[in-house]
Amino acid sequence: MVDTLKWNIQDDGKYNSQAINQAAALLKQGQTVAFPTETVYGLGADATNPEAVSKIFEAKGRPQDNPLIAHVATMEQLIKLVDNIPPYVKTLIDTFSPGPITYVLPSNGTCAANVTAGLPTIGVRIPDHPVAQALLRKCDIPIAAPSANISGKPSPTTAYHVFEDLQGKIAGILDGGATGVGVESTVIDCTEAIPTILRPGGITVEQLQAVVGDVNVDPALVSSTERPKAPGMKYRHYSPEVPLWLVQGTALEIQQVIEREQRNGARIAVLASAGTAKLLHTEEIFILGDNINDIATHLYDALRKYKSSDVDLIVCEAFQEFGIGQAVMNRLKKAASKYLVN
Repeated sequence: MVDTLKWNIQDDGKYNSQAINQAAALLKQGQTVAFPTETVYGLGADATNPEAVSKIFEAKGRPQDNPLIAHVATMEQLIKLVDNIPPYVKTLIDTFSPGPITYVLPSNGTCAANVTAGLPTIGVRIPDHPVAQALLRKCDIPIAAPSANISGKPSPTTAYHVFEDLQGKIAGILDGGATGVGVESTVIDCTEAIPTILRPGGITVEQLQAVVGDVNVDPALVSSTERPKAPGMKYRHYSPEVPLWLVQGTALEIQQVIEREQRNGARIAVLASAGTAKLLHTEEIFILGDNINDIATHLYDALRKYKSSDVDLIVCEAFQEFGIGQAVMNRLKKAASKYLVN
């Protein structure tokens, strides 16, 4: 156990330089520090220091064959970590970075081997959050940072979520308030002539196509029989403490599932859009939002809300897989123990 420092800088528009300096110093000393990005909170360590990186895997209980994403502040820093950048990558960076997109490119070996899980490629992104940017600029080193949670649990979108999972296991937490996008970055393989989406996220396939034209999608995202190209995608993630059933259907069909399980004695919580929630008759409903962007923002908070002491089952509405809805449904399918299509 370690004493986990916590800096509250969310109310400081200048992003408290003392807190940033202290957090950066810990990272340079080989410690782990959680910090906010525009997607979720990340658990950072010096990506060039294998001993520091190993502390991420230890704190999270993360499988060693699950590669990490290196975070940098600028395109110039990104270029220093990779080889053979296709021209379209610079177009994507100019359009979407800083932002919720990770570029998988050939690694030049600058980052430690346990960042890449022994692969010849590395995922790198430039986050669009003032706290993350201030920290990365102060460190002036690439920071490996997966989501700052126990592996397999819903990702953290507040510092409190990080504290719940990792208190006593990491050196510090920079509290920059709730994150915005709510789901992780889009991961895009840029090692071929046509980019391939390995994980849907904050930048949608439609946005990518509008900029570079053809974009492939990893077959593993649409078929359970395909092996994921990104090793981390083979693990189940985002699971709440109690079973989650994902229900595709009308409000009436969702209501029927709720009532059937209540007759069987189950205590039910429901996650739904505002429109569907109005049509449901049950006691415990978490309204995710009016639109798919709000739903993405609130999803992980909702998955963390309910404990086994409160409910026996979470019933969640399924959403259209368009735009960021692709990322939302990707996370829900991985979190669900059952998917009911009515």
